[in-house]
Amino acid sequence: MVHRMSMAEVMSMDLSPKKPNKSYGNDGGAYYDWSPADLPMLAAASIGGAKLILTAGGLALPSYSDSAKVAYVLQGKGTCGVVLPEATKEKVIPIKVGDAIALPFGVVTWWHNAHAAAATDLVVLFLGDTSKGHITGKFTNLHLTGSTGIFTGFSTEFVGRAWDLTQPDAAKLVSTQPGAGIVMVKEGHKMPEPCDGDRHGMVLNCLEAPLDVDIKDGGRVVVLNTQNLPLVKEVGLGADLVRIDAHSMCSPGFSCDSAYQVTYIVRGSGRVQVVGIDGTRVLETRAEGGCLFIVPRFFVVSKIADETGMEWFSIITTPNPIFSHLAGKTSVWKAISPAVLEASFNTTPDMEKLFRSKRLDSEILFAPPSK
Repeated sequence: MVHRMSMAEVMSMDLSPKKPNKSYGNDGGAYYDWSPADLPMLAAASIGGAKLILTAGGLALPSYSDSAKVAYVLQGKGTCGVVLPEATKEKVIPIKVGDAIALPFGVVTWWHNAHAAAATDLVVLFLGDTSKGHITGKFTNLHLTGSTGIFTGFSTEFVGRAWDLTQPDAAKLVSTQPGAGIVMVKEGHKMPEPCDGDRHGMVLNCLEAPLDVDIKDGGRVVVLNTQNLPLVKEVGLGADLVRIDAHSMCSPGFSCDSAYQVTYIVRGSGRVQVVGIDGTRVLETRAEGGCLFIVPRFFVVSKIADETGMEWFSIITTPNPIFSHLAGKTSVWKAISPAVLEASFNTTPDMEKLFRSKRLDSEILFAPPSK
């Protein structure tokens, strides 16, 4: 049974952004993940986070996971092989920066940076639900091949019987398994050609998709949900990509459907504040590219970008998230009666009118004040 932490435990928890640790790797690349020991909210929210970096020619061997995930391509381009449950043929998907890919339970994937002449690594972020996983707050990936693959665990007798091989052939097959998790594809070895048609229904490019929010000098938002990528319903997660401009602000807001918000800073930096129960500020920090942090359920978060601007990719633990914002034209304050506001703030009618008159044309993202 998963332990649901008390509010006191959550309030006292370290919510500061963290970078991942290297799990394994070689010349072909490396796999990094976040540990619940370093970021306790991973266990509290039953969320896993990991990052795959493949150098030119690197291949992440076929594997499946104990968790449903959303993958997001942070950098580069390459190929993703996907075999859906009960499918008889793999999808060979060309991927590029900005692509979001929904990966339900039971999916087998492999990843390849095929651009041997390019200097750019392929970097893929994975965020997902570990509530049904072996370790709450951490992905467990099971490789089909490689020195830590399924084949190496079975005896040659079982391998021979299962795949109708002689004992010598079975022994040879198992003994020639390459490195753990990631390998370099040999020069001249022809890999499957990616097919643009295989992207349909599997991928949404968040840098090319229609914008859900577009504020001049403020920022832009693309929301990933069941409308633009139906497969996220099977994953059980929604996601968004938010890009705010220099010194812009993201309105204070909270998830009003009991969802956690898991945020990875893609690039740039900025200040973050999170407020919890009894008006307690539980986090005040500066977040920068490569960091991950999690906002507890119903807590209010706001961000202000530095001069570089800030971009982040978030998953929300529901496929169609609903947020309430406390500032801007969609603010809940705009819907509350003036008399209630006056009494609540213990202020004058003039101050209430001033408060209500602000942010009538701004939605969620606010451009910096004009000088």
